[in-house]
Amino acid sequence: MEQPSPSGGSEELSESEESVYSGLEDSGSDSESSGNDEEEEEQEEEEEEDEEEAPGSPSAPRTQAKGAPGKRKALEDDSPLEGKQDLVVHDEYEEDSSDEEDIRNTVGNIPMEWYQDFPHIGYDLDGKKIYKPLRSKDELDLFLEKMENPEYWRTVQDRQTGAELCLSEEQLELVQRLQRGHFGDVNFDPYEPSVDFFTHEVRIHPVTNRPADKRSFIPSLVEKEKVSKLVHAIKMGWIQPRKPRESSPTFYDLWAREDPDSVLGRHKMHVPAPKMPLPGHAESYNPPPEFLLSPEEELAWQQQEPSERRLAFLPRRFPSLRAVPAYPRFIHERFERCLDLYLCPRQRKMRVNVDPEDLIPKLPRPRDLQPFPTTQALIYRGHSSLVRTISVSPSGQWLVSGSDDGTVRFWEVSSARCLRTLPVGSVVKSVAWNPNPSICLVAVAVDEQVLLVNPGLGDRLLVSGTDQLLDSWQAPEEERPQPVRWEPAGAEERARGIRLMVQHGKPVTQVTWHGKGDYWASVVRNPGGRQVLIHQSSRRWSQDPFRRSPGMIQCVRFHPLRPYFLVASQRSVRVYNLLRQELAKKLQSNCQWISSMAVHPGGDNVICGSYDSKLAWFDLDLSTRPYRLLRHHGRAVRSVAFHRRYPLFASGSDDGSVIVCHGMVYNDLLQNALLVPLKVLKGHAPTLDLGVLDVAFHPQQPWIFSSGADGTVRLYT
Repeated sequence: MEQPSPSGGSEELSESEESVYSGLEDSGSDSESSGNDEEEEEQEEEEEEDEEEAPGSPSAPRTQAKGAPGKRKALEDDSPLEGKQDLVVHDEYEEDSSDEEDIRNTVGNIPMEWYQDFPHIGYDLDGKKIYKPLRSKDELDLFLEKMENPEYWRTVQDRQTGAELCLSEEQLELVQRLQRGHFGDVNFDPYEPSVDFFTHEVRIHPVTNRPADKRSFIPSLVEKEKVSKLVHAIKMGWIQPRKPRESSPTFYDLWAREDPDSVLGRHKMHVPAPKMPLPGHAESYNPPPEFLLSPEEELAWQQQEPSERRLAFLPRRFPSLRAVPAYPRFIHERFERCLDLYLCPRQRKMRVNVDPEDLIPKLPRPRDLQPFPTTQALIYRGHSSLVRTISVSPSGQWLVSGSDDGTVRFWEVSSARCLRTLPVGSVVKSVAWNPNPSICLVAVAVDEQVLLVNPGLGDRLLVSGTDQLLDSWQAPEEERPQPVRWEPAGAEERARGIRLMVQHGKPVTQVTWHGKGDYWASVVRNPGGRQVLIHQSSRRWSQDPFRRSPGMIQCVRFHPLRPYFLVASQRSVRVYNLLRQELAKKLQSNCQWISSMAVHPGGDNVICGSYDSKLAWFDLDLSTRPYRLLRHHGRAVRSVAFHRRYPLFASGSDDGSVIVCHGMVYNDLLQNALLVPLKVLKGHAPTLDLGVLDVAFHPQQPWIFSSGADGTVRLYT
């Protein structure tokens, strides 16, 4: 069988195929003769190679060395030995290493778009133009090549030369690894163990022991020179500091809105209409089952007024969107929307931009408001149960405390020494030391009686004078009916210090003295009946000041200067004028349950503590509402107190803390009181959900006493 010659094969090709597949020689050749000479030389070389490699095998045409698969295919179609010749050609193509196959484009790393408008694509090693291959394939040719060429899927186009290259197995594997996000090198291990360059163990010798540079502790001469130049330039006036901006006043035109051509007149106060709410799940043509109404709910919906219905329609389920009928209320709702848009007035609300820092009042620092108690100085131990009440003598030398262990103890303030213990046999609800310094008398509330006790402490003349004052009473000729019964103490009680016993018939919860020391008041737990009594010790006379009870009485206080009597009920404080025998004022506390009350020594301010952890400060000249409501405590406030000399007030709470505050009251009636929290004093351990039960200030010093449920009395100085 004859082998097809290269010239015959090239003659059989059409002009279009030759232009496509003839490689780059046709377009780059100067004449036909030169092209024929080169083809003859190539043919001779190929024949020599064929003889060396496979002398018995038929040689393939060498005009295909430029990687033109279409040309080779055309030759193979004419040959009767298609299978064998294809194998031979494939092997020779792989081992072909001719120089003409290696067409190098020498333009370098530049954008190839620059050659879009030129017929060539670059220059080869000899400086000759590399012409672009003519692309005259239509879609049908491309499809046929894709179907018939088994290597089509791995063929790519070289942008530098325009030639088509077939990727090898190694290149395909590299592409697949990069597509999977793996490293290009198969042998690279990204998880190899890291090497510790510095050990985590502390060694004796440092890594480097180089001494510090001299420049690290000597001022820089370069910087000194720069700074001196700048200083010199400022002194000479070459560098001028920035001048402050001149604040020129801005004037506004009041009548600018009247003129439509002005800037302010063009900006209309347009308020956009509110948008309609978006439909929810209930409006769906296929709503979830929980949005569908049951027959009972549907009947209730129909019986409701239209304004009371939660939904203006009944949710329905349809098999498809095509089965949904027209909405019957569409025109009605459109009409209502139009009415809303043009009838409902819309108002623009001006937003006020306020700095939050400006809302916080400028309070003085606590260190500028000294003295006030800051530290715990003494602990008075001795009671075995919770200490409900304490009171300080007017001289400030003695302290009395009453406890649930059935005893009243008298202490020396300076040494915390218990001087006397008076057993009374029951829970002590309240103790009060007579505020008159010329009388040594203590009132103790125990069960249904009040004991007037002479402790016998201090000046003996004072003690004996108090006994003479009580014993000088003479019984009136005719007995007047009294709400209580006055009983003189027997010999045994008198030896313990008890001088008088006032039997009330109901449990007594509080006793308090008038400032002059003769009158005192007691509160009795008797809801709906007689609850407040006022007594006179020198005449042994008691009276009920109220015809009817003003509610559930919590505590009472005498006004320090005027003939006023303050009564705190559960939610309000009533101020009574004792001379006129009328109600002067009623203070609303804004608290749930008042627990305690104290009156300022000036008489114009009152504080109330409550079980809902609030402390209300009232200014009697200002309002019947609280001037300030303080919420410093986390639990119930049990007791409040004012200092007689210093602008201090304190509150004790069930959270075990005592909070001392500065409360300055000014003589100027136009200036409000200054309230500043100063110190949180802690020390009492809460017991049985109770903390601090009573607080009292020292009469002269800025000290405070507190009694707690832990059975101790503590002094803070």
